[in-house]
Amino acid sequence: METAGFNNACRTGEEGTKIESKSLGTSLMYGLIFIFVFAVACSFIFSLILRFTTVREISLHYIVSAASFVGLFGGGFLSGGKGKHKGWLIGGLTGLLYSFIIFLFQYLGYDRLFSGEQIVYHVCYVLIAMMGGILGVNMAGTPRRVE
Repeated sequence: METAGFNNACRTGEEGTKIESKSLGTSLMYGLIFIFVFAVACSFIFSLILRFTTVREISLHYIVSAASFVGLFGGGFLSGGKGKHKGWLIGGLTGLLYSFIIFLFQYLGYDRLFSGEQIVYHVCYVLIAMMGGILGVNMAGTPRRVE
């Protein structure tokens, strides 16, 4: 009788792990999709500004950087909210996956590694996504039991 209870507990643990990994992957994908859609939308807006005004590209450098940080924060926030636990981990993984995709694009497409400045940016991106994940978990909230 006790063995059956132990087996049921193990099966529940295995299923819980499967559900957890599926939830992690889904939340990471939501975050990455948000980041890339946000980047495309910002790029389109900045291209319109550059095309139809007298603004030069050099003057938008800090604004583009700020938009990148907002996008990574939003992606981490969304990932953390979807994951509902371990926001720092989910946000950090979202930032790492984003940086890895950008690294692959740059290395395979342009045959260049990250420069020192880019490494600093991407470390900051991961940290910002972590902060977004932490806030996303806390803002999403978990249902509380009333006893």
